[in-house]
Amino acid sequence: MIIERNFSLLQHHTFHIPATADYFIEYESVEELKEVLSLPIVKGNKFLQIGGGSNLLFTQDYHGAILHSAIRSIGVVSETAEEVIIKVGAGIVWDDLVAYSVKMGWGGLENLSNIPGEVGASAIQNIGAYGREAKDTIEQVECIDVESLCMRVFDNAECMYGYRSSIFKKEMKGRFIVTAVFFRLQKKPILHLEYGNLSTVLSSLKEPSLQDVRDAVIKIRSEKLPDPDLVGNAGSFFMNPIIPVGQYEKIKADYPDIPSYPAGPGQIKVPAAWLIDRCGWKGKAEGGAAVYEKQCLVLINQDHAKAQDVLSLAEKITISVKNRFGITIHPEVNFID
Repeated sequence: MIIERNFSLLQHHTFHIPATADYFIEYESVEELKEVLSLPIVKGNKFLQIGGGSNLLFTQDYHGAILHSAIRSIGVVSETAEEVIIKVGAGIVWDDLVAYSVKMGWGGLENLSNIPGEVGASAIQNIGAYGREAKDTIEQVECIDVESLCMRVFDNAECMYGYRSSIFKKEMKGRFIVTAVFFRLQKKPILHLEYGNLSTVLSSLKEPSLQDVRDAVIKIRSEKLPDPDLVGNAGSFFMNPIIPVGQYEKIKADYPDIPSYPAGPGQIKVPAAWLIDRCGWKGKAEGGAAVYEKQCLVLINQDHAKAQDVLSLAEKITISVKNRFGITIHPEVNFID
């Protein structure tokens, strides 16, 4: 267990905006986590569990304890000729898990390549890309109740997964800490290439492999998304809005080129990047923050940005999209104060 005071969070969130925490605590096992939750500096005080910090914006110094998992084990729980169920520690880097599963020939995670963050956060956020989401492979989520210190295992249905959401972000927010996630992966993979330009990139291959899909996803993402180690950012800052079909048809009458994706009965998902781009935000800056020139969905720490620069830029973008299209876009990034 590691406990540090007045800890800089600069390298623990991908916006890389200066902030400190009163305490930073890293644990390596479920038993250590229980010890941590019993510490006077944690029990009854303000604390926050983080992963890779890829979906966070610290709006000020954090006056409490930041907890981080170093539970980094991967093991096979069961398998058949068709599939395998693996248990993965919450502290495993997400893309390391994807690379491992592809190497093993287990399908299901390849479309989610190159997404920053850690496994524990993937089960809370229900991360997604190229037509697939974490929920498509999650079997169970193992957690510790922060009050009772008892373990609870949620099955997929109990997690109440939705678009970038789960019960851990809503009804159960702050009540549980994820310690491990169980994934059901396929030994005879079915590839999902229908989203975006993935099929185009792979069109020259008659029978693309899992590695081919992973390489293609990494190539596409690298071309349009900045490396957070080089340019501070939190990936997609806004969620793609889901609107009624009737509202979509009215917008389409004025903007025939508006992209869309089915989102359930009577609902349409519209790319937030397209809306932001049409409002003329590409490359625009607010203080040290800016909209990334290659992808409007990404806000970047362009020049020693302050948290307020990012918040102000996000608010102005939200207002302009609402005024032009009548659509309210919501941040995917969590604001931490």
